[in-house]
Amino acid sequence: MGPWQLPGIGRKSVPMQPRKSIMPQFRSLLAWRARSRYAKCGLLEVAHGPGPHLRLVSGPAESEAAELVVPHRGPENLTSSPLILIADHRGEALGDHQASLALDGYRTMVTEDLRSTLRAIEREIPAAIIVSTLSRLGAEELRALDRARAGDPPIPLLWLTDSLRGGELAMALDAVQNEVWDLADRNAPADELSLRVGRLLNEARRLGEILELRHRAHYDDRTDLLRVKAFEARLTEHVSASQRHNLEMALVLIDLDNFGQVNKQHDHTVGDILIAQVGEIIRRTLRTEDVAGRIGGDEFAVVLPYTHKVDAARVVGRLVEAIHKLSGRPAGAKDDITVSASIGFETFNGRDLGSAEELRMHTERALRAAKVAGGNQGIYYRQIAPDEAASTPA
Repeated sequence: MGPWQLPGIGRKSVPMQPRKSIMPQFRSLLAWRARSRYAKCGLLEVAHGPGPHLRLVSGPAESEAAELVVPHRGPENLTSSPLILIADHRGEALGDHQASLALDGYRTMVTEDLRSTLRAIEREIPAAIIVSTLSRLGAEELRALDRARAGDPPIPLLWLTDSLRGGELAMALDAVQNEVWDLADRNAPADELSLRVGRLLNEARRLGEILELRHRAHYDDRTDLLRVKAFEARLTEHVSASQRHNLEMALVLIDLDNFGQVNKQHDHTVGDILIAQVGEIIRRTLRTEDVAGRIGGDEFAVVLPYTHKVDAARVVGRLVEAIHKLSGRPAGAKDDITVSASIGFETFNGRDLGSAEELRMHTERALRAAKVAGGNQGIYYRQIAPDEAASTPA
């Protein structure tokens, strides 16, 4: 039994997942338009002969959806253009809107009920949703769509509705919590709807750019883990919460073994690839509530809130094993590379340590002990002999 292998029940980990984003749709649209010569009605070069036609797209146990396909000349592929989902729950035959949106460079798909609309969103994230609700107020439909379109930024929503007054409108709009939405009269001309969709997309794009800049300020570009200051702030928050509520937590420090030799013997892109792969392993191993950061070139840190020492040890064991499996010959390497990590961890129950600094110091000594022991292992600070702990430099 290794130093990190403690008996007990392992905890179930749910990998951290980024929220869905429609930003790729905007990048696709910008690239598509950059390749096209367009005006209001000339963005697509429509082929001679019959105009836009409908292709039925069937899904399991759902209503058929219709996807508008506009033939055009040139090398561009229409499927690279953003998708506008028309949720025609009222059955109003919105063909004119499809044609207008197609001329503006969008693909369109029509769904006929809420169930098929939600399934369509699961299959492909649309750039925007136009919904004509079955009921006049449409609160339940709007609420369901609002949950489905949540993201960073949320999918823009345009609601086609009758004229509502006072309390009716307030009741319906209470169901819309996410940003970037608008409403229009059901009988509005197609050009007006196209303009409203364009405005919503611009609003979502601006919001997405702000969110992306904010994300880059706090997250490392290569690993998508927190930067140093952001991680330290989260560590302080969790230590404070642990002290107030006597909650168990663990701090884990990870340092790749002999990583300097990798950069000396191979191109730096090889080291970059390994760092990115380690970041992916950390994200895949941790739960949503866990906090991970890149605190140095090849150094990482993890906070495991609400975690007992046994479960923390099992997480450390999985990290040691998964990182070692990266050994081999990555792209650009001259020969095989042995990849491993030294990991130290310490736990805190809100009472048994005096501060976050003491927690960090103990964890650093455990990490150093793992290094001294030869690496490719994790060590729990409280398993180090007292004299060894005292003599191990932080």
